[in-house]
Amino acid sequence: METVSRSGEDWWRGAVIYQVYPRSFQDTDGDGIGDLRGVTRRLPHIASLGVDAVWLSPFFRSPQADMGYDVSDYCDVDPMFGTLADFDAMLEEAHRLGLKVVIDQVISHTSDRHPWFIESRSNRTNRKADWYVWADPKPDGTAPNNWLSVFGGPAWEWDGVRKQYYLHNFLSSQPDLNFHNPEVQEAVLSTVRFWLDRGVDGFRLDTVNFYFHDLHLRDNPPLVPDPDATTRDSPDVNPYGMQDHLHDKSQPENIGFLRRVRALLDEYDGRATVGEVGDGARSLRIVADYTSGGDKLHMCYTFDLLGPEFTARHIRRCVERFQSAVVDGWVCWAFSNHDVMRHVSRFAQHEVEEEKVAKLAISLLAVLRGSICLYQGEELGLPEAELAFDELRDPYGIRFWPAFKGRDGCRTPMVWERDLVNAGFSTSIPWLPVREAQRLLAVDAQTGIAGSVLEHYRQTLEFRRAHQSLIDGDMTFIGSNQDVLTFIREGNGERLLFVFNLTREPQTVQLAIDTAVAEVQPMPGFAPAFADNAIALAGLDVFCGRLR
Repeated sequence: METVSRSGEDWWRGAVIYQVYPRSFQDTDGDGIGDLRGVTRRLPHIASLGVDAVWLSPFFRSPQADMGYDVSDYCDVDPMFGTLADFDAMLEEAHRLGLKVVIDQVISHTSDRHPWFIESRSNRTNRKADWYVWADPKPDGTAPNNWLSVFGGPAWEWDGVRKQYYLHNFLSSQPDLNFHNPEVQEAVLSTVRFWLDRGVDGFRLDTVNFYFHDLHLRDNPPLVPDPDATTRDSPDVNPYGMQDHLHDKSQPENIGFLRRVRALLDEYDGRATVGEVGDGARSLRIVADYTSGGDKLHMCYTFDLLGPEFTARHIRRCVERFQSAVVDGWVCWAFSNHDVMRHVSRFAQHEVEEEKVAKLAISLLAVLRGSICLYQGEELGLPEAELAFDELRDPYGIRFWPAFKGRDGCRTPMVWERDLVNAGFSTSIPWLPVREAQRLLAVDAQTGIAGSVLEHYRQTLEFRRAHQSLIDGDMTFIGSNQDVLTFIREGNGERLLFVFNLTREPQTVQLAIDTAVAEVQPMPGFAPAFADNAIALAGLDVFCGRLR
């Protein structure tokens, strides 16, 4: 089958990106934690899926209070994961296999053990005194305003040496950098250049809309609930979601800094950025602002498809809202990542249904307009792992247990060999447990097995690569009821019709289009009946046809 080339400056447009969570991917030194040599060892598996790029979650030097999203040195590898030489070897092997490498850049905040912060907090007159967001208390000693931390409690922490509060949008050990200071911008950009010079192909920018804060430190107003909102900032057990975050993130000054990031990347060939945007109902407008004009981010993703709803109405609404808001920008869609419950567990109504939902989800994701991101293990149909409180490592889950169990359930180790200890992830006790339900779905138990979720992923991504219209063609919805998702992908002289039944009941759809279906071209794993422009679908079924 002829496939579409994914090389050149625009390799990212329509790319399939595979997210690796390094501490849970493959352990090679027997400490129960994955490492960069483990990533290198398993790159052939990633390449076999037919993806274009690998995104690595943080592997930088860090105290690991938030699993590496609290960086203490942006230009070094944490010994837990290996060395810079290990990274270079991984990068070389990825490129040999035809894979781009995208790394996380967590620059909205650092660890409180970063040398920058250690100097900044030492007094109010040092060279880096204004590198973080410091503010005096109110006359009664309370915090400067009502801003809240995503991880619970006030977003301000008192420092007795400076006798001031500092801002932290996440853990108190993750102080926010002050991007209003030009020296901070220069320092951050120099760390980006370090990895560009090392040969990385792109960056996933963590919390990209958190860089700037309101200089006047105005209080956030209460949130007026939007019944049509497709995403929310936090689980409903967290008061963070009760505020309208007008002043602590998504500030207009961010646009100028993102232009500086783009200008830096444009000095190198074929580099790309994908930004993480979380801001409730404003997310799509922010994506439009951040990706338009060709002078800021290459693409962004939001949390619109990372929630519990898996219906035709919801997906159509998300895509149409994006298409109307983002005229010349680009989106990266995903159903799972390291921060949310695995989508098989979110979408399936019972265990028997999980395999079918896993296949349907990738079939749908693969034909949406945009780039797509896969999270390690979803190609196996892994469900969320149930963990006890004493097994948790995620500070978010520990803070809000038991109402919110945190993110560890989606971060448990990758399963490679069904019959090996810890499913081949590690020879010692892993940092999170391997559950039996996941072990049974190991890579070796599905490889070469017709009808397995893993082989379905490979076939579906091959189908995507074979059609240019799925890479960058237009996407147009056509009339249907709210139970069935019907749309056309068109480009490069090709028109493909897709009909998805996301319900559990059979559906018959009479196509309300003038153009007849030239041929039925079923997606891998699905073959619904078609006659006289009427399609009979089973529950959780897909139809694909080529239009004249």
